Amino acid sequence: MESQLVLMEQSFDSRYSCHVREALDELPDSFTITDPSLGCHPIVFASRGFLKMCGYSKEEVIGKNGRIFQGPETNRRSVMEIREAIREERAVQLNLLNYRKDGTPFWMLFHMSPIFSKEDGRVIHFMAVQVPLSGRKKRPSFNGEMNFCDYITFGSCRREVYLDSEVEADHALKANNLDSDMENTDIEEPCEANELEKRRAASAINNVMSILTHYSELTGRLVSPKKCCIYETSPLGSSITTSLSRIKQSFVLTDMHLPDLPIVYSSDAFLKLTGYSRHEVLGRNCRFLSGMDTDPSTLFHIKESIRTERPCTVRVLSYRFDTPHISLTFSI
Repeated sequence: MESQLVLMEQSFDSRYSCHVREALDELPDSFTITDPSLGCHPIVFASRGFLKMCGYSKEEVIGKNGRIFQGPETNRRSVMEIREAIREERAVQLNLLNYRKDGTPFWMLFHMSPIFSKEDGRVIHFMAVQVPLSGRKKRPSFNGEMNFCDYITFGSCRREVYLDSEVEADHALKANNLDSDMENTDIEEPCEANELEKRRAASAINNVMSILTHYSELTGRLVSPKKCCIYETSPLGSSITTSLSRIKQSFVLTDMHLPDLPIVYSSDAFLKLTGYSRHEVLGRNCRFLSGMDTDPSTLFHIKESIRTERPCTVRVLSYRFDTPHISLTFSI
């Protein structure tokens, strides 16, 4: 977990500098920022307003997927709409029922937007703004009296939730406890978000994007709310990146249709093994891992396998970022 937190810090600091968190903390808005290139698409920043609204501490939220805020009354269709927007790398806005740490439900206007790299057009982060909505009418909440159809729907819903930590497990138990205080409570149903609430969400998105753009200019690694470049490397879609991030092995993907066979994806395990950050790896040929004691005949064997489009497995001496060499089993 500690190495994962280090990768999250790198995800933010290398792109925006280490001072961006202080600037974002000054904003009064409730929002989170997630990184689709990391395993389980975790939250890498949560605003003070968001933590206050949900009742969690920063340590309980950073590194977790947004599913920990869902519960039995969260609309699965809305969740699937958010997932589809992530897959298609587009913005989405909808009303969503989430749950605080103490298990109480609340309605909010959820607005999520992608953040693109101007260097290669990849989605590097998603920002999600949450505006609380006032309830207008009530309906009975789940009270344990389910018909057969309700049970099947609820069961399949909860099986989709992966309990990544004790915090998530505790939240799920609260959400599913039929003997809890929520049995006899009513859940307020909001009408459509009014214009003021929509303007608040749009303003928050603009505020966050303004800060991220400013700090990305300081590092020279510019970001944009829209795709606005001709790709020099082949970007992978967010849905593919998220799926690949679940693989725990050390590996990279390269694009043979681009000059010099550049790396277009690197796993977290590869970054941990070599000591490089993601932006130091993407777009480079794998030869940058070679050094003075790397066997040229082994490299030639790899090149020939690529040229003839055949698989190969070799043992090769490579070099980490901090110089000490490592012996790797290399397969293509």
